[in-house]
Amino acid sequence: MKLLVTRPMTARATKAIADKFDAEFHENRPLTVEEAAQAMRDYDAIIPTLGDGFSAAAFAGDLRCRFLANFGAGYNHIDIAAATKAGIKVTNTPDVVTDATADIAVTLILMTMRRATEGEAMLRAGEWTGWHPTQLLGGHVTGATVGIIGMGRIGKAIARRCHFGFGMKVIFFNRSPVTGLDFPAEQIADLHDMLRAADVAVVAVPGGSTRHLIGAAELRALGPDGYLVNIARGDVVAEDALIAALNGGMIAGAGLDVYEREPIVPQALMDAPNASLLPHLGTATDDVRTDMGMCALDNLIAMSEGRAPHDPVN
Repeated sequence: MKLLVTRPMTARATKAIADKFDAEFHENRPLTVEEAAQAMRDYDAIIPTLGDGFSAAAFAGDLRCRFLANFGAGYNHIDIAAATKAGIKVTNTPDVVTDATADIAVTLILMTMRRATEGEAMLRAGEWTGWHPTQLLGGHVTGATVGIIGMGRIGKAIARRCHFGFGMKVIFFNRSPVTGLDFPAEQIADLHDMLRAADVAVVAVPGGSTRHLIGAAELRALGPDGYLVNIARGDVVAEDALIAALNGGMIAGAGLDVYEREPIVPQALMDAPNASLLPHLGTATDDVRTDMGMCALDNLIAMSEGRAPHDPVN
């Protein structure tokens, strides 16, 4: 079976994939829609990932490809309805990314609330004149209230770290009721009410229909003492509204691992006060990226052998 892997993989994942299939590894950039459409005609299976152009246009015409084993939990770069209509099976890799992504969320909570990015920039610029009692006063993480937006696998993992690690009170917004949690948490039905009650709000919803879920009105509800962290998809937060909120003192700070027009990061966001910015590091460990590759491979093997994959999307 002829396989296209749309980005380079870790050494261990590369070997495992190449040992099993006639695999070609694309260069380290996203496929355009035109390239994705051609790949659908040239390969039996594809392992795509974030940013690849598998819009509806990629599924038009006579297709050779029957399987898309997505590398990553998020799959909003794939038009699932179009894939389903074309008879293409799609899987993802949800479970293996949970802990690493939750770890990055906690990293950003600490960086943002404790103003670590500002402090490091001051020190590196040679502007630090020594300790004094009112320098870079931030938010106290221990005992603060964290508001989780989206209590799925990753949201729960973040909440556990916040509650058990820092004694934080957990509140959350989720579109459907969530029960059976193994930590104390309060579900708040209205997003604005939850934001008003949170010291720091963490965005952990899937992409797609949640585009611009957080805009100017939501940032006003979070308020001038509140912090925003986004480890979900960049377009869940309206970037222009966030820039205005940071520069206008509408919120206290923001920590981001994802961006609305990734990899483009507006200069105004980079220049904004108290913005901690990471280059999409959520799953960036060799072990996790290898596990993601192995999970995608396992799903692909199952589909190619006519078995049900572990992580079906459609």
